[in-house]
Amino acid sequence: MTRDGTATRLRILDVAHDLVLDQGFAATSLDQILAASGVTKGAFFHHFASKDDLAAALFDRYLEGERSTFERTVRRAERLTNDPLQQVLVTIGLFEEMFGQLHQPHPGCLIAAFAYQNELMTPRARDEGRDSFLMWRDALSAKLKAAEAAHPPQVPIDHDAVADMLNVIVEGGFIMAKVYGDAGILVRYLRVLRTHIELVFGVAVASEATA
Repeated sequence: MTRDGTATRLRILDVAHDLVLDQGFAATSLDQILAASGVTKGAFFHHFASKDDLAAALFDRYLEGERSTFERTVRRAERLTNDPLQQVLVTIGLFEEMFGQLHQPHPGCLIAAFAYQNELMTPRARDEGRDSFLMWRDALSAKLKAAEAAHPPQVPIDHDAVADMLNVIVEGGFIMAKVYGDAGILVRYLRVLRTHIELVFGVAVASEATA
């Protein structure tokens, strides 16, 4: 009977993901990955042609997770309200809900980890990482533009820049949480963003993510 190696591959990816976020890709040796995952070198090379091949697989899996989070979060907000502005606010609220469950600072973003290491930020990785961020920007920016008819902004706004702030705060919040040793700081930053958008659009109701 042929053994299914899926579990072994996933274990290698899980271990490598944690090690890379903790100490960087260059500082993570193959021996460390093997020891932490409990697999042999032969088993590793059965699934990955090289350490660089592992890096590409890690990145692809992370981006797929980002797409899944996008679909789950934005679609949930759309089910909760038909108002595009409230959809943006609920989306942010859902992130507050998700990060509010953390008791330790979030380990970080793999896109950022790759961006800090030039040898990993290949043209393909750069383009796919950019597309991942643009996925959020395009969706939220379109909703902010659609919201203006019902909620005229109090001041002119750059829709793309405001939409980008979700990723800016999340990415920066990961770093700040580690520096301050404060897992809750990211939620507070997100609340500031939500309040800012409410004030810009003249709405006084704070949106709370509900099931």
